[in-house]
Amino acid sequence: MANNGVQGTSGLPQVRPAPLVTGAALIAVGGVIALAGVVIGGVHLIAATRQWISEMDVTPSELAKLKLAQARAAASAGADAWQNGPAAANTRNS
Repeated sequence: MANNGVQGTSGLPQVRPAPLVTGAALIAVGGVIALAGVVIGGVHLIAATRQWISEMDVTPSELAKLKLAQARAAASAGADAWQNGPAAANTRNS
């Protein structure tokens, strides 16, 4: 069998480890930089949101309680109108 300048190959490509190590290192550095960007942006977003909430006249929890009370009143009025019909609403307003 002739050699033809080919070393004993196993059918796999010949890979040099240096470019692979360099590529992996660049990917790792890029990941660290991306993670740092996410952390910095997230901290800023949280701080801005906290400041925005502290400047509100009504806190979100109080606003939620108010809206819940309004929804309950509307549901009660709707159920009352549905059960008693429009005649009951007219007698209450008179």
